[in-house]
Amino acid sequence: MSAVLQSREGAIVTITLNRPDKLNALNAQLLTELFAVLSELRKDSSCLCAVITGSGEKAFAAGADIEAMSQMTAAEALKFGELGQSVNHLIEALPFPVIAAVNGFALGGGCEVALACDFIYASERAKFGQPEVNLGIIPGFGGTQRLARRVGTALARELCYTGDIIDASEALRTGLANKVFPAAELLQKAQETAKKIASKGPIAVRACKRVILKGEDVNLTTATELETQSFGAIFGSHDQREGMTAFVAKRPAVFTGT
Repeated sequence: MSAVLQSREGAIVTITLNRPDKLNALNAQLLTELFAVLSELRKDSSCLCAVITGSGEKAFAAGADIEAMSQMTAAEALKFGELGQSVNHLIEALPFPVIAAVNGFALGGGCEVALACDFIYASERAKFGQPEVNLGIIPGFGGTQRLARRVGTALARELCYTGDIIDASEALRTGLANKVFPAAELLQKAQETAKKIASKGPIAVRACKRVILKGEDVNLTTATELETQSFGAIFGSHDQREGMTAFVAKRPAVFTGT
């Protein structure tokens, strides 16, 4: 059975983590398959937005597979951590936005996959946390870094040091989740937002993602210079001309991604 499923509707791809009997726990097979799926999508210019969710009603991904990790040597754990990091870096590097539709537990590695996405929509049943300290280890797939960037250093420290788990309402309050929906509506709402994104100028959306991501790791002056360079570079594209012409003519724009 494939540990990662994908379906497509137009320019929108939905990726499902598929180990429901293990609460979609992340093992080497799932991470390897996810990396392969994402790598193919990275080359697909017709994909304009993706949604990542979990199979079943209980979990997005309840963490890395602890049973498998318990047998690892230090060298094997390093390799496993590098695999998880490569998946999450790839999610960030995709040219199109990725929405995490967190339908249940997103703990440990599961929370880290969600954090690598552009933003998070959560079910009212969702739970988030980095509880690795309960196992005597630390987050290994980017959690200590992306959590701090998402919710602030102080809260990230508290969650990583205590291993506490927060619910959907707290995730919304702290900015970890963008929106919370009833469980039955979550995937539909995420896909609706994906379709809205896909209807915009693809060059502009890609540029927004790239500049926001690069700007996080540099000072404000450098970040705004990156923005200005990207802003100027878009002028002269078909999409820029079409978008502005359509606005003046009071008609919908027809973007081509060129």
